[in-house]
Amino acid sequence: MDNVISADGTSIAYDRLGDGPAVVLVCGGSVDRMSNAPLAALLAENYTVYNFDRRGRGDSGDADVYAVEREFEDLDAIFAAAGGSAHLYGTSSGAALALLATAAGRPVNRLALWEPPYFLEGAEGRPASDTASIYRAFVAEGRRDKAAEYFMAEVVGMPAEFVAQAKASPWWPAQEAIAHTLAYDATVMDDYSIPVAAIKAIHQPTRVLTGGVAWPWMAQSNEALADLLEDGSHVVLAEQQHNVDPAVLAPALTEFFGS
Repeated sequence: MDNVISADGTSIAYDRLGDGPAVVLVCGGSVDRMSNAPLAALLAENYTVYNFDRRGRGDSGDADVYAVEREFEDLDAIFAAAGGSAHLYGTSSGAALALLATAAGRPVNRLALWEPPYFLEGAEGRPASDTASIYRAFVAEGRRDKAAEYFMAEVVGMPAEFVAQAKASPWWPAQEAIAHTLAYDATVMDDYSIPVAAIKAIHQPTRVLTGGVAWPWMAQSNEALADLLEDGSHVVLAEQQHNVDPAVLAPALTEFFGS
C-alpha cells in the first residue's frame, strides 16, 4: 500500500500492481478498495493497476465537508502517481463518479463503466432524490446501522430476509464504519438520471458493460447511456449479476483497454 495527498490535504491510499499501461479502479458505494482487489490482480497481468480507497473509507482519510469535486482531486493525485494519465474503470456509483470525472477534464485515456445505476424517466424503483440527506441524518443521530440498512433495503431493493442476514453477518460492522460515505455516493448520483450535459464533454472511447441478468431498468439505462456517448459502446456479459465475476470482467476490460 502507498498513499498520495489530495489537494485538500487528505491522504488517499492505494495499491499498485503489475506492469504496463496504467489503469485506475474506482469502487462503488458501501465498499472500499478490497472489493476491486480480485479484479486488480487479474488486470495486473497486462497493466499497472492503481486500486485506491475513496475518501472516507478503508485506509484513506477524509474531510469535514464533502463535495464531488474533492473526489475529482483525489483522482488527480492518483493520475499523477500513475504518470499523468490512465485508463479509468468504475463500478456502480463509482462508474458514475468516473464518468463525471472524465467529463470534468481528468486525463482519462479510455473509460469503462460497470452498471452505473441510472434510471430512465418513468422507470420503477428510482431512489428518493434526497437519499444523501437521509444518510447524513442517520449518521448524525449515531444510527449508522440504519443508514446501511436503508441503502440495502430502500435503494438497492434487497429483500428483508437478506438485510436481516446481513445485519447478523461478521462483515456488518464494516458496513456501519463507512455508512457516512453512502451520502457521498448519493451526491454523485444526484437524482439518478443520466447526466446528459456532462456526457457531452466526454470524447474518449467509453465502454458501458452490463450483466446479462441485470435489473431491467439498469439494462435499459446502460444501453441508453452508451447511445448518448460520442464514442460509446455497450457490451453485455452473459449470466452476470451486479456483483460481477472478476474472471469474466477482466478479459472484457483487457480487450477494451488494449484496442
